Amino acid sequence: MKAVLSGDEAIARGAWEAGVRVAAAYPGTPSTEIMETCGRYKEIRAQWSINEKVALETAGGAAIGGARALCAMKHVGLNVAADPLFTLSYTGVNGGLVIVSADDPEMHSSQNEQDNRHYARAAKVPMLEPSDSAEALAFVKAAFELSEAHDAPVLLRVTTRICHAQGVVELGERQDVPLRPYEKNFAKYVMLPVNARKRHPVVEARTAALRDYGLTCPYNRIEPGEGKIGYITSGVAYSYVREAFPAAPVLKYGLTFPLNVELARTFAADLERVYVVEEGDPYLEEQLKAAGVNIAGGKDKTGLIGELNADRVRLAFGETPREGLKTELPIPARPPALCAGCSHRGVFTALKQEKATVFGDIGCYTLAALPPISTMDTCICMGASISASIGMAKARAGEERRLACAIGDSTFMHSGVTGLIDAVHNKAPFVVCILDNRVTAMTGHQNNPVTGKTLLSEPTHKIDLVALVKACGVRHVDEVDAWDIAGMRAVLQKHWAYDEVSVVITRRECVEWARTKESPYRGDRDLCVGCRQCATVGCPAVIFDADLKKSSIDEALCVGCSLCAQMCKFQAIYRSDREEAHQAEKPAILAERAAKKAEAQKRAQAPKKGGRP
Repeated sequence: MKAVLSGDEAIARGAWEAGVRVAAAYPGTPSTEIMETCGRYKEIRAQWSINEKVALETAGGAAIGGARALCAMKHVGLNVAADPLFTLSYTGVNGGLVIVSADDPEMHSSQNEQDNRHYARAAKVPMLEPSDSAEALAFVKAAFELSEAHDAPVLLRVTTRICHAQGVVELGERQDVPLRPYEKNFAKYVMLPVNARKRHPVVEARTAALRDYGLTCPYNRIEPGEGKIGYITSGVAYSYVREAFPAAPVLKYGLTFPLNVELARTFAADLERVYVVEEGDPYLEEQLKAAGVNIAGGKDKTGLIGELNADRVRLAFGETPREGLKTELPIPARPPALCAGCSHRGVFTALKQEKATVFGDIGCYTLAALPPISTMDTCICMGASISASIGMAKARAGEERRLACAIGDSTFMHSGVTGLIDAVHNKAPFVVCILDNRVTAMTGHQNNPVTGKTLLSEPTHKIDLVALVKACGVRHVDEVDAWDIAGMRAVLQKHWAYDEVSVVITRRECVEWARTKESPYRGDRDLCVGCRQCATVGCPAVIFDADLKKSSIDEALCVGCSLCAQMCKFQAIYRSDREEAHQAEKPAILAERAAKKAEAQKRAQAPKKGGRP
């Protein structure tokens, strides 16, 4: 039976077919849908973990316990999980363990463009790279076989295009893989130095055996073709090469660590020129050149930055784009924006009005760094808003500076709690704003410990943020409605006076998740003076007519958050359910405004008193 699946769905399907019992992840684009799909298979005990380190340790524990286990994360998540990754390479596994790293060339939704193939080399774990959805499913199943055969975790490296593109896959049945027996093994699983020293030679021997296996393994293959110019490639780049040069000889690596260079030497022997085509760093190219394989080039043509595609590959090697296709389309820029009614908008508007220095974090609220809100000074990595604020507070101690950081509820649970404890311990004075929108919104509304529900939406213990931050040692904690700008400013003004770390928790559900919609607001152009203060909150529902110099509200987008009305000092924005009352009040508003204008003109025309005699 065949089906059309995205790469993420195919990975989850492959895990199910391979008999996986336990799967863990932290949501992160482009890997999120892997665990969401795993959760649909009742045989897989799937969970959202608090962060990627915990996810990998969970999957690692399941594998040591004899089950096949899957762990998935985006590329920067592997940075968080690197500690257990390197040690699990030494301990080995019992049941198969597969770790999915979803890299993001072109940084569609990430803060860097790192190439995680280097992790396989550094940790000395085998790595497979599928090139489409069909291989994603097949390679997951193969990875579990490889893991158990060589007693090692296996890294499955994919990229955004593999994760989100769809392709035809061949569906199979689930394997009945029994739990492997678990036996206590001090020398294998307890990584004291005395044991680790003995495990290192095991890792090196395993790597050598896998390198030899690469010469005959089915994931590496030479595809003969026409002409004397050949291409060595892997992953999604293979699809681009095949599309760009369908008749060319190609060496496709599926097992990219350990890399068998003899295969490349054989491939290059009868060719005049061989090029390496790969996204990211010259991972393959450097290893092949170092081994003495005659490589004519690669990164000197395709570059180190961004994604490739078939046309870019053709252009890189002096060919024209395929007829009828353009490499660059004149698409108007559409910068991302917070949703209409987003609970973060009012918080950052208040911080802007307070002229605060704001250290930011990873989440939807990072968009508050963009105009017109423009209220975020830094964004480094998960949890860094709190930790970096400690450094800023220490570096500029004694200055009259309003220093705050902003971190979402899910990110706070991921890696903000430790930073907060450090801030308390080291007496760093600043305000921590925890933006509690009750869900992990940016990656598609996944549950987290603050929501009180598991991945499968089963009820579980709900973390009490107030109790948690107080348990960390914070003495000053306040809660405020995220839509109340004046209330937020009042709380901030109280907190600026504290000489220690304090916490403000803003409460309001994500509007896209909760689907909340109050009565929408309307703009009265007769009362609007064109000051554009309503537009400073950056809501897509607020529309300014440049010709009329008047604002209006798109009621289809408006969810009734009232932020634009709070910004308007001229009573030109009102709730639609108050239409009748507004129209009744309007004459008095206009009359009062006319009287004030007349009085101002009268004062301006009055003769001025003389100066000092």
